[in-house]
Amino acid sequence: MTTVQPSGGSMVRRILLGSQLRRLREGRGITREDAGYAIRASESKISRMELGRVSFKERDVADLLSLYGVTDTGEREALLGLVREANKSGWWHSFNDVLPNWFQTYVGLEEAAALIRTYEVQFIPGLLQSEEYARAIFAQTRPVISEEELERRLGLRMRRQKLLTEGQSPRLWAVIDEAALRRPVGGPEVMRAQVQYLIDVAEQTNVVIQVMPFRFGMHAGESGAFSILRFPEQDLADVVYLEQLTSALYLDKRDDVDAYVQVMERLCVDSLTPDRTIDLLTAILAER
Repeated sequence: MTTVQPSGGSMVRRILLGSQLRRLREGRGITREDAGYAIRASESKISRMELGRVSFKERDVADLLSLYGVTDTGEREALLGLVREANKSGWWHSFNDVLPNWFQTYVGLEEAAALIRTYEVQFIPGLLQSEEYARAIFAQTRPVISEEELERRLGLRMRRQKLLTEGQSPRLWAVIDEAALRRPVGGPEVMRAQVQYLIDVAEQTNVVIQVMPFRFGMHAGESGAFSILRFPEQDLADVVYLEQLTSALYLDKRDDVDAYVQVMERLCVDSLTPDRTIDLLTAILAER
């Protein structure tokens, strides 16, 4: 087996390590129950480990490698080194006070992605929000929030946006329903600045923005907002992210991902082209 070194993000390292452990286990014909017994754990813990949804103990991984017949020193050390890297905290852990556990997973995946495709209906996607628009969103959706917490949440959102301009930035492809552009948030000046911000950020070579116009009528995105993340590591499957009020779903089964990819492809075909999207945004500015 060739061990692929991940290019970034503790979350993606956990997923990559988990997928390699799963292949090793299946290659030896060992059940999750037997693997769990070997490390004094349950079958469900092995499942969570293989999905990259829990932290790894180096001793547990070492015991599993022995069970799976991995005796080569170099291969063992590469995988154990991956354990140490996977357990390192990302920058977002400093925002634990305002960052739900279920969203920490997404921020980690977002940091490691090579391509982020997102469809949004209600609001402008978080990575494309102006500071004042984001402030208005937090103030409206959390009316009892303290000023200190609001600033912390705002700081987290602005820090996430550095992803698009620093280091090996991923490509962001966003399809935004026209409803998000027409829905007033924070007043006319805030919305005008937000539309202008979209026009400006669309000039970045790694950002593509399309608008699904009202006049198209019913379209493929009837199920609501979602994001698809693709990673540079060929070992990792795409992940579909579905956000709910107090939790989120992460789908990585091929059939589920394929269904959402087809919807995204249809949305991209049916929406305004990037150039015509800029024309619409400019027209909305003139209206305001």
